[in-house]
Amino acid sequence: MSTAGGTSTANGPDTGDAGLAAAGGATGETGAGGTGRRTLLRGLPWLVWRRHRGAFRVGLLLTVAGCALFAYQRIGVMDYLNAHGVTPDSKGRLLMEFQDKFNELFSSDAQFLASLPALTAVFLGAPLIAGEQESGTIKLVTTQSVGRTRWLAATLGLPLALAVLCTALLTAAFTWLWSPAHELAMFGDWLGGGAFESTGPVLVSMTLFLTSCGIAIGMLIKRVVPAMAVTAVVAVVTSVIWTEKVRVHLGTLRNLVYPYHAHTPDVPRGAVRVDNWVSTADGKLFGYGTCSNGGKACLAEKGIVNRVDQYFDYSQMAGMQWLGAGFLLALTALVLGFVVWRARRRPL
Repeated sequence: MSTAGGTSTANGPDTGDAGLAAAGGATGETGAGGTGRRTLLRGLPWLVWRRHRGAFRVGLLLTVAGCALFAYQRIGVMDYLNAHGVTPDSKGRLLMEFQDKFNELFSSDAQFLASLPALTAVFLGAPLIAGEQESGTIKLVTTQSVGRTRWLAATLGLPLALAVLCTALLTAAFTWLWSPAHELAMFGDWLGGGAFESTGPVLVSMTLFLTSCGIAIGMLIKRVVPAMAVTAVVAVVTSVIWTEKVRVHLGTLRNLVYPYHAHTPDVPRGAVRVDNWVSTADGKLFGYGTCSNGGKACLAEKGIVNRVDQYFDYSQMAGMQWLGAGFLLALTALVLGFVVWRARRRPL
């Protein structure tokens, strides 16, 4: 027999929260003896919050703690910059001194932010639908007064909205910390040092994409632990593909050309040097080590007269980030479209 509160039956899964929603109990009012208290959420959003409130609360607490930490760290960074300046000197002394003092700070912050998309996907995305399928509560909800479209809107909408809110706040706070020191922090390498994914829209869009993948994987596998494991693998593979194949193609490399035997000039302030070549007078490129042991005869034979350094300018960073974010958001829309399509047309 089931209890009056709609808890577990002798032969079935725990359907208490689903029962509340189906019976109209998920109205955002709870309490004993009919005396309830009003909450911000009602109906299905309240049910989604109730069933996943542990993950939601952890995410909100991490967001508050992270923003507070970044604000505190900025005090020390700004004090140092005000005393020593923000531009690296020609001998690199300021750059190395800054690394000794703040490199661990910025590296740890960037690593923490870089891990958030995968953690959100594994611990929020993968169990979101898979947990309902595994416990059986999804059948109770979707076979009563709640339609699948309404259920999907609440189940997907609230977690993804919270993911956007938390990551947007964190990336804004870290950008506030990093921007004044961008020429010094992480050796000034905003592309490979972690700042590219930790500032601007990339963190938010990557979180949405991986979380959507986790939701889709969980819906297909229908078991929480295997779905979490597969989602973790997908997150690692996505990170490798993004770093090795996608990121460097988001902008157009600029060339710094100078005579083969001349001193290597500096790239513009804030720029990130990506590759080095040697070239002919008409611009044909060869690998940087070409003719390194062949001497003047080899250079004359191939017509090599210049060296070419390729770099991304700091002014390109924002455009590259938004292009990458747009690409990730388009993939997110495709994944969520598949989730909605399958949930509405196939048994869950």
